[in-house]
Amino acid sequence: MSAPAAITVENLARTYQGGYQALKGVTFSVAAGEFAAIMGPSGCGKSTLLNILGLLDRPTGGTYRLEGALTAGLGDAELTALRRARIGFVFQAFNLLPRLSALENVALPMAYAGAAVAPRLERARALLDRVGLGRKGEHTPLQLSGGERQRVGIARALANKPALLLADEPTGNLDSTSSAEILALFKELNAEGTTIVLVTHDPAIGASAQRVLRVKDGLLA
Repeated sequence: MSAPAAITVENLARTYQGGYQALKGVTFSVAAGEFAAIMGPSGCGKSTLLNILGLLDRPTGGTYRLEGALTAGLGDAELTALRRARIGFVFQAFNLLPRLSALENVALPMAYAGAAVAPRLERARALLDRVGLGRKGEHTPLQLSGGERQRVGIARALANKPALLLADEPTGNLDSTSSAEILALFKELNAEGTTIVLVTHDPAIGASAQRVLRVKDGLLA
């Protein structure tokens, strides 16, 4: 039997208080190991869709299956545990803790997951090596460039060995050189088997993804 899709959504809808419909019934799937980009104009619903895929928001209609399992009906604690174990996040604004070193930022998700100090620091060092920052583990975010901060963010997202990596405008705050480096890193991770779904306005990233999901007015265009 074939493995279930990493993501399956059917007639997914999200209506906010006051009646605003951010998503109006979206259906698609993302295969395990696929690299998909979500694109569309501002306000079209793509960030809402990413938040639902990341279990940070709940749909008001339709279904979402993560690796074949329905997410509806899970409590907040169950969603948190599932998100921590199966999903990694990369943010446009990096979201690194400024007083912690790069090494400590990468190790933090493993601390939340209950990993012992020595193993989590060992893995954090290995991940910083993986993203080309092995010599900057003791630097704080303010001592790093934007591209370096984003690489720390990617290393942190990989800390708990997620099957699914979600990224929200990961190159939005970067120059063209740093953007190209981050794109190359995403492609390497995908080639190693990580499923990647990202929201982007960057045509280069859209063109490099295996598939583009274009969202317009809360629907797939």
